[in-house]
Amino acid sequence: MVFSYTQISNYLRCPRSYRLRYLDGWQEKDTRAGMVFGRCFEQALFALFCKEDPEARLFEEWGAHREASFIYKKGESWDRLLHQGVHLLQKFVQDDRIRVRHPKQNLQVKVVRSFSGGHQFVSYLDAIGTLDGTPCILDWKTTTSRYPEGPHDILSLDPQLTSYSWASGIPEVAIVAFVRKHQPEIQYLKTTISEEQRQEFGRLAETTISQIEAGQFPSHSGIRFPQNGCLGCAHLGLCLNDKQLIEANLVRKAGASDLDWLDELMD
Repeated sequence: MVFSYTQISNYLRCPRSYRLRYLDGWQEKDTRAGMVFGRCFEQALFALFCKEDPEARLFEEWGAHREASFIYKKGESWDRLLHQGVHLLQKFVQDDRIRVRHPKQNLQVKVVRSFSGGHQFVSYLDAIGTLDGTPCILDWKTTTSRYPEGPHDILSLDPQLTSYSWASGIPEVAIVAFVRKHQPEIQYLKTTISEEQRQEFGRLAETTISQIEAGQFPSHSGIRFPQNGCLGCAHLGLCLNDKQLIEANLVRKAGASDLDWLDELMD
């Protein structure tokens, strides 16, 4: 089987949610405007490094969703997101802090690590390049909120960056956060992932995969206020048997996994 950081983190958050998404085939609908815009913005960055027109690419990619029934945050609109994206691209070029050599090889880089039993862990790195001359993994983020810059080295605790460092063997990692505010801002946040952290993540991933293979999918109830994990879960409607929530947030992928093998494990 093939696993990713998203799968591992989803299982650790709630094993039942993992089963609903990856085995039963229930996937969240693309209804959040910011999430879809982020993917379009990454295509514009790809065009920029390939010496193409990034603003034209952004308009083309985001333009395909102009009439979509997205959920926009307060104060957002299709035009406003486009305007913010163009300003962020212009500022990124002006900053001139990032270099990606051979972009077709060093953008969206697929990295594979193998486990016993034939399992694989696959990562897609946004880019491998340099920030202010330092070679590192580059992770693009589009967000409406600034990332915290303290305490010192807080970024080194980011589990996704740790997984990328473990998979690639590259200790230096950086987030380039494109902050969509009234005055667009770009944060360049860099840290180092230690060898101990990388080994620890590898052990965690291997343990998690063994639990998935054993068919262990108990629910992790998140009903505790004010931080209620279940409220933000796309699969909440399935757990509550609420058809309205299911229809609003989910779509079932065709050809979802046959779960008979799980029933055999439970016997």
